[in-house]
Amino acid sequence: MPELPDVTVYLEALETRLLGQTLERVVLKNPFLLRTADPPLQSVEGHRVVALRRVGKRIALGFDNDRWLLIHLMIAGRLHWYDKTHTGKVRPPLLALEFTNGTLTLTEAGTKRRASLHVLSSAAQLADHDRGGTEVLGIDPAVFRERLSRTNHTLKRALTDPTILSGIGNAYSDELLHRARLSPTMQTRHLSDAEWQQLYAATQATLTDWIDRLRADAAGKFPEKVTAFRKDMAVHGRYGQPCPVCGTAIQRIRYAENETNYCPRCQTGGKLLADRSLSRLLKDDWPKTIEALENQRKP
Repeated sequence: MPELPDVTVYLEALETRLLGQTLERVVLKNPFLLRTADPPLQSVEGHRVVALRRVGKRIALGFDNDRWLLIHLMIAGRLHWYDKTHTGKVRPPLLALEFTNGTLTLTEAGTKRRASLHVLSSAAQLADHDRGGTEVLGIDPAVFRERLSRTNHTLKRALTDPTILSGIGNAYSDELLHRARLSPTMQTRHLSDAEWQQLYAATQATLTDWIDRLRADAAGKFPEKVTAFRKDMAVHGRYGQPCPVCGTAIQRIRYAENETNYCPRCQTGGKLLADRSLSRLLKDDWPKTIEALENQRKP
């Protein structure tokens, strides 16, 4: 799922292409994408884009008649831009927004249709889709600590809760926790002052660094390589691969469709965290330390 760094770079690319442009035609290829009936989707046709906003992990396009298109890409949704001069292949879209200078399309990989489009009648309605999380970049350290420790959750859950912080998901929470050298299962009310400082600094640095990296990768072009799994990530999506800091094999906790990736040496003091499915199956055979895991893997 595109998170704060990805959505930020998406918005920057859209601003340079869409601000002041008129939406000539909307083509909805899949009716399940549209989650609202009033106002009608065609009410944005013939109107200029005058504003773009990020609402959590959503992208909002505002028009001169105060209609808004709110796009949530979810896990597999992606945006693509085709200039008027484009003559090559076009990926089959769920939605095509045809502007005076080009076409913005939305595609979704796989068969599950989770991406969504809402048509809103005013900017005020954007608040109905805001989960209430605080914007994290530049947040005061004291506010950051207060928001995360208001209820006692694991760090992984607190960081990814959209009612606490805005825009952080599975991928970047793994990365910033690795940078902070903190366990994803540590409880928010158990952190020391020094650990709060580590977490705050790692959060700011990780998100800022990745925004800069993604900008550099796009190099002024429309971002097409939006993914939750990047080769330069330290732990996310790198199960079994060596930690870039200490060389220990990255471990994971899996639950339903989510997983948490971490380094047991850098983050948990050598302790392996119990995987909810695998550890229940293995019970007493579940290794508790790095050494036990490595010995278990030996023939």
